[in-house]
Amino acid sequence: MPVSVLYNHTHRLLVALDCIVFGYDEEAGLQILLVKRHLHPEKGSWALMGGLLNKDENLDQAAQRILYHLTGMTNVYLEELKVFSCQHRDPVERTISVTYTALVDIHNYQHQLTEEFEARWFPAAELPDLIFDHNEMVRYAKHHLKQKAALQPIGFELLPDKFTFTQLRKLYDAIYETQLDKGNFRRMMLATGLLVQLKEKDKTGSKKGAYFYQLNTQKYQDRLSTFFS
Repeated sequence: MPVSVLYNHTHRLLVALDCIVFGYDEEAGLQILLVKRHLHPEKGSWALMGGLLNKDENLDQAAQRILYHLTGMTNVYLEELKVFSCQHRDPVERTISVTYTALVDIHNYQHQLTEEFEARWFPAAELPDLIFDHNEMVRYAKHHLKQKAALQPIGFELLPDKFTFTQLRKLYDAIYETQLDKGNFRRMMLATGLLVQLKEKDKTGSKKGAYFYQLNTQKYQDRLSTFFS
């Protein structure tokens, strides 16, 4: 049988991309960016950043395009996560979804959010009900983030360029939804060799102040796979 005939007898599927965008705020904790759905069914409900794959692009290109179109964000950490392929996940047409996770410094991108899609940050632990299987996607992404943060220093993607140890520890507290031991966490982080202490101090909390740190970007790239191992 000719190959063309085989292709003609296959069912056509749509490929969607859905992005779980994580941000972090020291006061509000770990956040996820959602948009209002502007199509039926479930018009007006909250959803993850999403769109369809175009025939002239690969998955990574599509994820970057969708993220920029819906939020105005560029040059952010993006990672492909998992394929969701339940036959009935989309009530309109058979659609498989490839999920991506994005990690951003929330304060760098707050002003870039486009009003057209009503993009809004929500606490990761208190999300509204989402469309289709998006709640399941979020659960998987949160679990993956915890695993990833234990192996690679990706948590720094959520922080500003300079930060205190308290800010760093609170971030990891938020990721793991617990309170880490301050002394052990400090020793462990310093042992990685990834932090550079600056002369500048943050004196917003006390007169003595706390030193700011920066990430050693070269070691960050060199040690992506050996962080906490």
